[in-house]
Amino acid sequence: VILLVFLAMQAWDGLFTYVAVHAYGPQAEGNWILSTWMGLVGAVPTLVVAKLIAVAGGLLLYAKGIHRTLAALTAYYVWAAIGPWTAHYASLTP
Repeated sequence: VILLVFLAMQAWDGLFTYVAVHAYGPQAEGNWILSTWMGLVGAVPTLVVAKLIAVAGGLLLYAKGIHRTLAALTAYYVWAAIGPWTAHYASLTP
């Protein structure tokens, strides 16, 4: 189950980030490395590569049986990435 939640969080973060970058530009991305690459090659290629790397890391942790670390990273991801985007988008609705 934790792997599926991790993968879902990656997908949601990619979608939330794409929407924000499409609306506000690459500066909406908090990671300066990703923001720089978005300026160079665009948001979609940057996000696809970033999410593929994250998914590969999650799959590796899962395959190696390092489930607690994967769970901790997933929880951190919900708190540090999904939570702020959700709060941001919720604040936009009238």
